[in-house]
Formats: sequence, structure tokens, C-alpha cells
Amino acid sequence: MLTLPNLLTLSRILAVPILVFLLWPEPSWFDYSLTFVLYCIVGITDYFDGYLARANGTVSRLGIFLDPIADKIMVVSVIVMLIFTHDRGVPVIHGYHVIAGLVILLREIAVSGLREFLAGLQVSVPVSKLAKWKTTFQLVALGALILGGALPQFPWVHDVGLVCLWTAAILTLVTGWDYLRVGIKHMD
Repeated sequence: MLTLPNLLTLSRILAVPILVFLLWPEPSWFDYSLTFVLYCIVGITDYFDGYLARANGTVSRLGIFLDPIADKIMVVSVIVMLIFTHDRGVPVIHGYHVIAGLVILLREIAVSGLREFLAGLQVSVPVSKLAKWKTTFQLVALGALILGGALPQFPWVHDVGLVCLWTAAILTLVTGWDYLRVGIKHMD
């Protein structure tokens, strides 16, 4: 069912290779600027696909399936690229900050697997408010880290990105544990 919300979700998935290309491997400030604009557009479509689907009563199984996948594909791809991408000779996410990125990546994989397992048991795990805060910090972190490459004269932008990345990683551990506790109740 190709409704406008589902097309917006698909556009987010199709935008990921462009984000990756723009961040490959030593982008200029202009590449970072384009990446930031595209990243913001993708974020806006994430909001509007859900809003439009609910407002118009066009929530579909395809949308329910694709929306979290689109989010995870984008977040994982951007984190990997920011670890891989060098800005003035240094990876954007470097040193011990890589741990925060890995925590987020591992949680995304684990929660996806857990949700798939629980779906087979017909157990739904709703997204908590804390998980929404985690997502907010995660998206702000990645946006700030991208924007920091476009604005090297303002190193504090990159620092804000790293602080938000660690905040997201901590919230990731908490919400991941919450999901795991629910999941364990349904395991033999």
C-alpha cells in the first residue's frame, strides 16, 4: 500500500546511500553541509510519515513494519560513517567515544531481534517515553556531529554532538535493559 506516509518512509531508506556517499571518507565542509540538510529532511519525514498516517487513518502494516527499520538503517549507517569518516585527519567519532556509538549499534540490533522474537509470540512491546528521549538525543547527536564538520570554526558544535551521543548511549542501556526484562518474562 503506497500511501504518502509509506512513500515518506521509503524515501528515508533511499536517502541513506546518499548520506553515506556524502560522508565518504574525507568530506569537505560543503559535503557536511549537504549531509546536514539531507539529514534534517530525513528527520522531518520521520515525523510527518507517522503524523499523516495517524491523522488520515492510513496506518498500514507496511508502515508499521518499515518505519522502525528506516530509523535503524539511518542511525546505524550514520554512526558507522562518522566513525569511519575523517575530519581534518581525525574520525568524527573517535577514541573512547566509539564506545558510545557501539552501545547504540548493539542495542539497535538486540532490540530488533528481541522485538522479532516477541512478535512471534504475539507480544507487543510499546515504545516508552524514555526510549523516545533516547531517540531524540541520538538524532540531535548525529545532527550536531555532522553540522560540526560544516562549521569547523565552532568546535563546540562537535562537543555538543559527543555529549548528546553519550547521553543517548546511557539512555540506550537503560531502555535496552527495560526491553530485555520484558522479553525474559516470555522466554522458556
